[in-house]
Amino acid sequence: MKNNTTHVTERPHLFLILIVFVFLGCSKNDNNSETLTTNTTAPNILFIIADDLGKDAISGFSEGSIKPSTPNIDAIRTNGLSFTNFWAYPTCSPTRASILTGKYGYRTGVKWAGDVLSTTELSLQDYIKKQTNSKYATALVGKWHLSGSSDTFNPEVFGIDYYAGFLRGEVENYYSWTMSENGSSKVVTDYATTKFTDLAIDWIGTQSKPWFMWLAYNAPHTPFHVPPSNMHKQGNLPEYKDGMDAAPYYMAAIEAMDFQIGQLLATMSEAQKANTIIIFIGDNGTPNEVAQSPYSSKTAKGTVYQGGINVPMFISGKGVSRNGTENNLVSSTDLFATIAQIAGSTTTQINDSTSFLSLLSQSSATRSYQYAEKNNGTIDTWTISNGSYKLIQYTTGVNELYYLVSDPYELNNLIKGTLTSAQTSAKTALEAELSIIRK
Repeated sequence: MKNNTTHVTERPHLFLILIVFVFLGCSKNDNNSETLTTNTTAPNILFIIADDLGKDAISGFSEGSIKPSTPNIDAIRTNGLSFTNFWAYPTCSPTRASILTGKYGYRTGVKWAGDVLSTTELSLQDYIKKQTNSKYATALVGKWHLSGSSDTFNPEVFGIDYYAGFLRGEVENYYSWTMSENGSSKVVTDYATTKFTDLAIDWIGTQSKPWFMWLAYNAPHTPFHVPPSNMHKQGNLPEYKDGMDAAPYYMAAIEAMDFQIGQLLATMSEAQKANTIIIFIGDNGTPNEVAQSPYSSKTAKGTVYQGGINVPMFISGKGVSRNGTENNLVSSTDLFATIAQIAGSTTTQINDSTSFLSLLSQSSATRSYQYAEKNNGTIDTWTISNGSYKLIQYTTGVNELYYLVSDPYELNNLIKGTLTSAQTSAKTALEAELSIIRK
């Protein structure tokens, strides 16, 4: 899909669950970088990450035929912007590291699930503190997964004020799991999705200054399980066992997460909601066991195909004056500069991160290319797209080229045939940009 086509309606006010009054603009400072100007009340930032959630598993996208019931996530989408060309990484750790640092995985060494993020990296939360004179309180609740198999590097090491959640890749059991809270650990028997929400509610309720809550649910990541019955609409599910159809359990976990997002929003006053921007994303594509057409086990989570990296992102709330779908190119690294700018930073570009804050109030392309990568321990893979063409390269020397405009699900590798002059030019341009990115 072309990156310069946008379908939105402009509206000055949003009413419903998220009431928005927008007074955002941009100006130029002496360094010719865009400067955020806002009203005197700094917005709260609620950043929600769903674990293993592709476009085929949520309403608002054509991919997938079976969708869970998610009225609260739907409200975030319908009251703001839905990004159709948002790229993350194929697995969770690299996506989280790219947001936390604003850097591509090959720069931080976090290119696959379980890779360790160096404590020398400057985190988004620490950067916001330095840029705003510690104006914001920061918290990370839920999944961390940037310490590898070690529990040494808690989020507090990265300048995050408060952390509670689990440090590994997934909870052992949604009803019995090990929780770390500011350096100490204990076994918790509360349903994990509910516990994360309660922790977020409790922390937000004690804040006296603007806050940035990074809420990272384990849901709908494995283990497949039956959530509390009042939180889902999948019927009377038996306990999950290997070999069973995992789809209803996956959908139930999404619905339970949505239920808990609703619980969180319900605890906020109308004034607090009006002063909060909400960003909701999936960290990578849908798992192979439950991926839906047009994706498959070969093009979903863990791959650099669209089903693995082109994931949902919805933004609404304070400062979002546009409504509809946004097709401009955005990468997960861009959340670093964007969230920092929302918090008051005057820098629109840092590391591999380009702020897309302007897209929340006007349609204007912020980047010309998207980049993603993976290294599962054996083969390095890189991919780059200009929104129309997408190039995939492997260290084995294999190349793939797709024309996403007419082949959005990468069924026809153009390199297997004879390239036209236009296709050759596009391939050459993408190769050149890839060399620049990875230099």
